[in-house]
Amino acid sequence: MITMENLSYAVAQVAHNFGAVAVVGGATFALYPATQTAATHRKLAWLVGFGWVAQAMSGVSFAAISYHYYEKLPDLHGIAMAALLIKMVCAASGLSIVILYLRYSVTLAIERRHLAWQMLAALGIIALAAAAFLRWFS
Repeated sequence: MITMENLSYAVAQVAHNFGAVAVVGGATFALYPATQTAATHRKLAWLVGFGWVAQAMSGVSFAAISYHYYEKLPDLHGIAMAALLIKMVCAASGLSIVILYLRYSVTLAIERRHLAWQMLAALGIIALAAAAFLRWFS
């Protein structure tokens, strides 16, 4: 029997997974050495930005679902709390870089644009790794 609690968690997890794919995949593809236009990079920046938003919103929804069904937030401590904080810092930093990229990419030197994509890819990978620790230590 499917319960609403399990369905709620599953829907939040699907959004979280697609956000992770957008964050890591979009930034990694932007680093691909094939010739890409500035327009393609802007579209990828939007994709990565929406991915970070999906990560943040679905992450908050996990807490909201727990609160709704148990009237308390998940009991996180130690490694799990550190992993959650790392994910939050990555999301805030990633979204900030995307906003700056979309605002200034036209005037940035190619090296700076490349650095932005490297940072976005690294933040996505770090957040993805932290997710494993959050999952197994909570």
